[in-house]
Amino acid sequence: MTLAIVHTRAGLGLEAPEVQVEVHLSNGLPSMTLVGLPETAVKESRERVRSALVNAGFEYPLRRITLNLAPADLPKEGGRFDLPIALGLLLASGQLPPDCLAQTESVGELALDGALRPVEGVLPLALAARRAGRGLIVPRANADEAALAGELEVLPADHLLEVVAHLLGQTPIAPHRLTRPPEATQPLPDLAEVRGQFQARRALEVAAAGAHNLLFAGPPGTGKTMLASRLPGILPPLTDDEALEVAAVRSVSGLPLRAEWGRRPFRAPHHTASAVALVGGGARPRPGEISLAHHGVLFLDELPEFPRHVLEVMREPMESGRIHIARASHERRYPARFMLVAAMNPCPCGHLGDPRQACHCTAAQIQRYQARLSGPLLDRIDLQVEVPALPPEQLTGSQPGESSAAVRERVLAARERQLARGALNAHLAGRELEAACGLSAADRAWLAQVLERLKLSARAYHRVLRVALTLADLAGAVRPEREQLIEAVGYRQLDRLLKG
Repeated sequence: MTLAIVHTRAGLGLEAPEVQVEVHLSNGLPSMTLVGLPETAVKESRERVRSALVNAGFEYPLRRITLNLAPADLPKEGGRFDLPIALGLLLASGQLPPDCLAQTESVGELALDGALRPVEGVLPLALAARRAGRGLIVPRANADEAALAGELEVLPADHLLEVVAHLLGQTPIAPHRLTRPPEATQPLPDLAEVRGQFQARRALEVAAAGAHNLLFAGPPGTGKTMLASRLPGILPPLTDDEALEVAAVRSVSGLPLRAEWGRRPFRAPHHTASAVALVGGGARPRPGEISLAHHGVLFLDELPEFPRHVLEVMREPMESGRIHIARASHERRYPARFMLVAAMNPCPCGHLGDPRQACHCTAAQIQRYQARLSGPLLDRIDLQVEVPALPPEQLTGSQPGESSAAVRERVLAARERQLARGALNAHLAGRELEAACGLSAADRAWLAQVLERLKLSARAYHRVLRVALTLADLAGAVRPEREQLIEAVGYRQLDRLLKG
């Protein structure tokens, strides 16, 4: 047999399109030609594969070798094609029986001695192989990750010799099984540790119940960061499907999977982060912080300290729940359905409105500082809450606050009501939102007057409705009443202050 075809997959973000490694041997001077849009690391596989085959004791075909990675217009990156290329050469040269890889895909980087090294992005590849109904040969270090795909025959190996012995039927490789990774055991910070700040605690509960974006504003040391870090503890655990999506993003980012299994992500990038670090991209596009926070929380502390153009790139993903990164030769799509929690000081010195210390900023300085946040960005933040300085008696009081476990019970009940309607309130579209709220004529007229007085946009109007609907879900009401509308509008007061 002088022509062999081996199945593998490329990595394009969270997609894993099929690639056929076609190997043809013909007469002529010994050479190897690799085609199919390979980048540098793929081109270098020729030398790795040659050394691996020779050092493992196989015969390297001294003929004219043509390697085609089909489809030809799909970019190929990384060392994941080493193992399929080596197996294709062994098939074409008759050292492996024909059709032994017809229902099996393979991936892995080869060391010069034939050892298999792990590669990134194996979980999306494994999910695609499962959908195609094929088995998967992987380096042993990737076995647990591949097994997360569920009903998939995962064949782990440490060396090329093990793979060949399995394909020859000499020493079969036992399929790797992984029922489910153990969930993270380290306890999350508890909301009971927060003293006072009853309005901020209420806003945190509302945000968790409806998956709303949240902004805390107040002087330094009032507990804004402490409150934000308690949000994961009152959110429901990830479902299995959500956990797989989160794990897939971490997989293509080269991050460990098992340590965070089942726990909602909490990402807190520094304010010096670039736009590419935040939303993803680069010469070889990778997920950014908004994708690593998928199904979790993105916390931006000192929000006005982020460059304005960095914050503006989040506006579209905050609405759509995904990010599309386009380049001249390729594109990537990553999920980005996250909850934004931000914290900021009211002025450059941080003490505007602080009874403990006078503010020394001028009106122009305060205006320039607050103007770093654009109106369209503020419109996308549902809850905007002031976090004032605590009086000493609350700070030193011995009475603990309500625990995260108690708050989580109410959040879970509210989310069950929302999911019964079809989606979380933060993700409801306009027509669905209007139908779910079902406001009376009197409430509509009252809300129209309030919106006119506060100069709120149409987007802010829908944010008010979403928050009011979440408040009704927390109260066990069928639809929002005037009480919930008043509270929801109250969470937009900071919006007017910062715009003014």
